[in-house]
Amino acid sequence: MIHIEHHGAGGQHINKTDSAVRITHIPTNIVVSCQSERSQTQNKETAMKMLKSKLLELKEKEKKDRIEDLKGDQKDIAWGSQIRSYVFCPYTLVKDHRTNYEVGNVEAVMNGELNDFMESYLKFISKNKEQK
Repeated sequence: MIHIEHHGAGGQHINKTDSAVRITHIPTNIVVSCQSERSQTQNKETAMKMLKSKLLELKEKEKKDRIEDLKGDQKDIAWGSQIRSYVFCPYTLVKDHRTNYEVGNVEAVMNGELNDFMESYLKFISKNKEQK
């Protein structure tokens, strides 16, 4: 915490208080200052509230960024943006539109046999990373 003195033209309290406060949060290098109150103690409390608010805002932004990284790219839920198509009649087919992997056994896929789809997607991702 740094105590700040101001000198200049007088006023009613010219010789009574030097109350401005500046606080620097060293890990993040965030600086807040307050000189709106008459008492240095009150300015310190106000500055601490401001610092806590800025740190909370920074933490929420980091959390939001982390969540967005985990989610990855998301498409709009709209016609034509589906990942897989399931055809039950007149023939049976399940197709992954990202990888173009197809299976004719819809019943097995509906019962949870998705390993082939996951494997083809992982190959698709690694191939796209190599190209970038």
